[in-house]
Amino acid sequence: MVNINTPFTTDASALRLPQPYLLFLGDTTEAGFAKTAYGLRDWAPDKCTGEYALPQATVSTGLPALTPAEAHARGARSLLIGVANSGGVIPASWVSALIEALEAGLDIVSGMHVRLADVPGLAVMAERLGRQLIDVRHPPAGLSVGTGRKRTGKRLLTVGTDCALGKKYTALAVSQAFVERGLDADFRASGQTGIMIAGGGIPMDAVVSDFEAGAAELLSPDAAPGHWDVVEGQGSLFHPAYAAVSLGLLHGSQPDVIIVCHQPGRTIMLGSDSYALPSLEETIDLNLRLGARTNPAIRCAGISFNTSHLTEEEATAVMAEESRRLGLPVADPIRGGDPFARLIDSCLA
Repeated sequence: MVNINTPFTTDASALRLPQPYLLFLGDTTEAGFAKTAYGLRDWAPDKCTGEYALPQATVSTGLPALTPAEAHARGARSLLIGVANSGGVIPASWVSALIEALEAGLDIVSGMHVRLADVPGLAVMAERLGRQLIDVRHPPAGLSVGTGRKRTGKRLLTVGTDCALGKKYTALAVSQAFVERGLDADFRASGQTGIMIAGGGIPMDAVVSDFEAGAAELLSPDAAPGHWDVVEGQGSLFHPAYAAVSLGLLHGSQPDVIIVCHQPGRTIMLGSDSYALPSLEETIDLNLRLGARTNPAIRCAGISFNTSHLTEEEATAVMAEESRRLGLPVADPIRGGDPFARLIDSCLA
């Protein structure tokens, strides 16, 4: 019988997915929707064998292009859907490729909202071939509503002016920097890509709204006084579609510190072309005002920029200018250097 799994844990050591992965890009043409594949490439390269895309796709991770059969021959054990599109759907145009992966001997790992078993024909084929269909983007049962109770330990939450601009990367980099400074710190994954990287977490955008804050409380429980939970943010308080998950995380995680994430030059909300991005000042102000409801001591430590589209000189100039203008550290955690060190100093001040 096919093994249809919905793995969940807040303990990163307890989740075991079939690895290495072949990253599936589908027919994606928008780089922002391929963030799952990019995240695995950047933060778990040892778990990635290559990529597989349909002819219509125009994005690439830069990993070797492999068919499912070629990837299996190189040691891949699952096809991981590396796309996070609007609505988390699996279109009919992907099904033949997914079946090809099953036939090649690969399990399928998905972070989409749609369950793999609900895709017509997929469960039947998986059962016949003895393959697993593994859904990551489904929350645990029995979640409670938020209590608002102040918990022990320290928390940092990454927030953003928009979706898909660096909240996960920032949280991973900050958590790593904390550990390198000798602090007790955990990265707390709140999205499917982070869960696939860390091995545990809660897919917050799949939680019913009434239980968002409670799920965030479960994600970052009581801890030792010096322990830091670095919580991966989701969405944006300003996004017309995804603000609910952002607010639930903000109230439930009760962050002592926030870092605002932004991509310089982006002016329009991803997937909502008629909505402009808020300014950094607006984003800081609204997150602090709403976050103060459950943690009156909340503060903004600085800004994280995604400057992947800029040259080194351009990135350095824009970060320095915005730091002077805002009076806060501004850094690109992937570029690192002194600006990122100053941002970490500010977080720990």
